[in-house]
Amino acid sequence: MEDFRTLKILDRCQGLFEKMGVDYSILRKILKVKLMMDQRRVPTIFSQSSKKKKDNKKQETNGFIKSLWIYAFIGLFTIPFIVFGTNYMFQMSIVFGIVMFMVMTSMISDFSSVLLDVRDKNILHTKPINRKTISIAKFVHICIYLVLLTTSITAIPMIVGLFRHGIVFFIISIIGLILTNLLIVVFTALLYIFVLKFFDGEKLKDIINYVQIGLSLALMVGYQVLIRSFEIFDFDFVLHPHWWHIFIFPMWYAALYEWIINGQSSMFYIVFSFLAILVPLIAFWIYLRLVPAFEKNLQKLSNHSKSKLIKRRGWKEWLLSCICRSKEERASYRFTTLMMKHERDFKLKVYPSLGFSFIIPFIFTTMNHRGFNQAGSKSYLTIYFSMLIIPTVVMMLRYSGKYKGAWIFKTLPIKDYSLLFKGTLKAFLVKLYLPIYLVLGFIFIIIFGIKIVPDLIIILINSFLYTMISFLFLKKSIPFSESFETIGQSEGWKIFVLFIPIALLAGIHFVSLQVPIGIYINIVISFITSLFLWKRGLRKVQI
Repeated sequence: MEDFRTLKILDRCQGLFEKMGVDYSILRKILKVKLMMDQRRVPTIFSQSSKKKKDNKKQETNGFIKSLWIYAFIGLFTIPFIVFGTNYMFQMSIVFGIVMFMVMTSMISDFSSVLLDVRDKNILHTKPINRKTISIAKFVHICIYLVLLTTSITAIPMIVGLFRHGIVFFIISIIGLILTNLLIVVFTALLYIFVLKFFDGEKLKDIINYVQIGLSLALMVGYQVLIRSFEIFDFDFVLHPHWWHIFIFPMWYAALYEWIINGQSSMFYIVFSFLAILVPLIAFWIYLRLVPAFEKNLQKLSNHSKSKLIKRRGWKEWLLSCICRSKEERASYRFTTLMMKHERDFKLKVYPSLGFSFIIPFIFTTMNHRGFNQAGSKSYLTIYFSMLIIPTVVMMLRYSGKYKGAWIFKTLPIKDYSLLFKGTLKAFLVKLYLPIYLVLGFIFIIIFGIKIVPDLIIILINSFLYTMISFLFLKKSIPFSESFETIGQSEGWKIFVLFIPIALLAGIHFVSLQVPIGIYINIVISFITSLFLWKRGLRKVQI
């Protein structure tokens, strides 16, 4: 069996693991098997090309490592924040914010399944192995990849920082990144421990799913809170400390630079610096103490609760009959609704973006810092940004963790798949997009007044039109018939191209506002165009 370089490096910490009560020889063997299995997993981004290779050695390369160049490219965007000055509180808060966002989202999307994996219990838990050893093996397994991920993002920026600011800056950065990764892993584990303590079975899995979604959304919003903590005076970023800054973790690590390099000795920077060091270490100590309880409660994930029968109300059936005229379309609508409600992988990948589509109009509305009620302002048109999520969700409607069940569609005597697609798209619009839009519209009416109701109507019609444009432009496939593992980069460019119609629709809307009755003409034209595409656009669709 191949020995891994990471394990050889880990051997130097053998004494530390043994002091923690871990059987290092067993730990090493578990990690070796896990790393070998990682190599044999077909990576998503190379799923198609890897099938064409005949050389087994070439196939057994870790797809995660091969994709690190993408993260390295993203890391290049942090270089300007490192080199343009010595206001470390602002610069390094942004840098650590970007790093924590990338690492945390990877932790949520890729590594939570490893931390919560119960599939190896039948092998490891039946052997005389210390439970702490098993849990620490999971922890180290995740840390290995997080170190690789963090290194790929920050290696070049940190080298630039070494030449720009010196060796002290570089050492602080390395220590800060280690503590950041430790904090992220332990925080995620402790959060799951807390959830596992009070819930079990299917309910627990749903709660964990929503926790992951909430974390993703919080990270997106955190960027705006971080940036708006600073004010610009004569092109210099000035921070006015507030008590709530303590919850902005990137500022902890930025304070280290101000304290050590710039000599800022106020209590604010000292407290934040100590938090950056002590909180991850204390959290890790607490995690070690709770490992046995974590492993015990982790078995709750194997419990399955009975599903409840869905009671349908008369008014809902009447409303559904108005939305979907044919039986086939209504069946597709119900099926899509259930899948979007119960498919955890789908919710984890889509719901955070839906939350972001709700927040981003307010972000762009307030970017000018002059408030909402501006004379003649058309800031309410930023609601068009909520449509950015539509092509992504339309694309994701093809994928499912239970994709093998899609064979049923091939056995049914379906001659016209257009009704199937219509039901699916309508379910997305009614169940996911429309609730977000109605809440957005209500808030914008409160802010800008009742006068914007015609504008909201045309934006809603344009969203229906844009949904069909996105569907016709993207690849067609039976809903929920493909595996999430086959999501590649082949259609990524199409998503970016589909941003152009949003700009065109918003531009036409803005121009129509310059004409006295232009908005009403725009409503009629958009409605007719949308109706035509929904009726005629799917007739030539082939699978």
